[in-house]
Amino acid sequence: MENIFFDIGFIIIVATILAYIARLFKQPLIPAYILGGVIIGPFLGLITNTEVIATLSEIGIAFLLFIVGLEIDIRKLKDVGLVASLGGIIQVVSIFTLAFVAALLFGFFAMEAIYIGLIIALSSTMVVIKLLSDKKEIDTLHGKIIIGILLLQDLVAIIALSVLVSLGKFTVGGLFFAIIKGVIVLVSAIIISKYVFPSLFRFAAKSQELLFISSVSISFLYAIAFNYFGFSIAIGAFIAGVSLANLPYNLEIIGKIKSLRDFFSVMFFVSLGMNLVLGNLKTMIIPLLIFLFLATIAKPVIIIFTTAFFGYKKRTSFLTANYLAQISEFSLIIAAQGLLLGHISQEIFSMSVMLAIITITFTTYFVKMQSQIYHKVEKYLSVFDNFSENKEDFDYIPKSQKSEIILCGYDRISYNVVKTLKKMKKSMLVIDYNPETIKHLKNQKVPCLYGDIGDTEILERLNLKKASMIISTVSSRVDNTVLIKTARKDNPDIIIFVTANKIRDALDFYDSGADYVVLPNFLGGDHLSLMIEDFTGKINKLIENKVKHIKELKERHHLGHEHPHER
Repeated sequence: MENIFFDIGFIIIVATILAYIARLFKQPLIPAYILGGVIIGPFLGLITNTEVIATLSEIGIAFLLFIVGLEIDIRKLKDVGLVASLGGIIQVVSIFTLAFVAALLFGFFAMEAIYIGLIIALSSTMVVIKLLSDKKEIDTLHGKIIIGILLLQDLVAIIALSVLVSLGKFTVGGLFFAIIKGVIVLVSAIIISKYVFPSLFRFAAKSQELLFISSVSISFLYAIAFNYFGFSIAIGAFIAGVSLANLPYNLEIIGKIKSLRDFFSVMFFVSLGMNLVLGNLKTMIIPLLIFLFLATIAKPVIIIFTTAFFGYKKRTSFLTANYLAQISEFSLIIAAQGLLLGHISQEIFSMSVMLAIITITFTTYFVKMQSQIYHKVEKYLSVFDNFSENKEDFDYIPKSQKSEIILCGYDRISYNVVKTLKKMKKSMLVIDYNPETIKHLKNQKVPCLYGDIGDTEILERLNLKKASMIISTVSSRVDNTVLIKTARKDNPDIIIFVTANKIRDALDFYDSGADYVVLPNFLGGDHLSLMIEDFTGKINKLIENKVKHIKELKERHHLGHEHPHER
């Protein structure tokens, strides 16, 4: 027991030191954790009890998916259900086929090629959700598509594990029975979440400690139940999160669980580095490079194609693909299972670990620099717009329309802006890259354009020379900088409002030529101070404002304006 304590303590200390170094040089933390695992594992051999660390990392995956379930409104995924399901299947089948054929050409046995195909085809839910959460992009359009694809991939992984484990005794009846079990467990979870959890957690919420321990217990209960019926612990934890997501206490639960998730996440990334075995990779260098190409280049290209095919613009397609250019923790679980069953060799397992380390490290940098990368490759992606919906049919710009005010992004802030501009009878044009938003605006007869301000072709269509004002509620530093410079160049007299999440970005926007920068994090305090000044001693006016606010909140709820990081 002491050895386990010391091993965990040593891992956390080394990970912390490397995290400090990474932060000092403004680098992502995930590669630092993986490097820590390589140093204390295969490089120095200081920790040999990898089984305990692997168990702790699995708990980390479970807690991460538990929080994802808490943050996800499954109803919102219906907007991207087709691209996530059918598009996800196309992606998985395409990459599996390419990797399978490549493995056969390299001389691997058919069974080994099946494992390699699965390993390359899947992307990491653990890594991608963490990156989306860190960048506050879970509720963006590409975030929803990504989560939908990842859920489908995880389902494929679970089915694949079930089939591979029972290989030799596999029957269609057995698979059908497994599906029936899954449906029963899922329906039971839905019934419990609807009829049991509300009253149970209403009582638990009276004590913060009881609320915390109840939430953790539900996570473990679902994980154990799903595992008992032959499913993944991680999927059980995810369903537990979804079951609690509609409770009014979900944000409190998320706040309390995040620290646990972060701790166990470190264990996952460190254990990834500890699993690396370098000695057996000499003969696998060429296959490793080819499979690396398939995971980081071919897979994103296929995802861009499928996403564009389902009607999404090249920027959304690019961002979706950029997040998914790695292999999955499920890939490692499948590889470990294959090694245990004797289906694959130690060399293939080591190659899988190396692929995971390289592709996950690449992904953290791809995501960190995604805006810069997009602007470099944007012109080469125009071909994919040929697959998206007809632009003239999808946009709504009356011929007589003269866009006096251009509004970039239709989210919480711009919702009120549009209402105000309508009252003022100002002519406007709204730009957004969510097809569902554009459809809503078209139904409301609001002039709109499907696209993204990060796309230079869209900027060229805006006719900035005749506009008097441009407002951007998109907080991307790179996109807003390009917008400000382009607008100021085309029309020196135009008034420019932009949005920033950081004070440093706001100051840079002012330097670039913005007239005013909105910082949403500070808007609440400013608004509250004005209300206090306006309503002090005027209870009737306060009640009147309350009634209006409730009405507006109901309208926003209908539009899906739930989380503080919608865009």
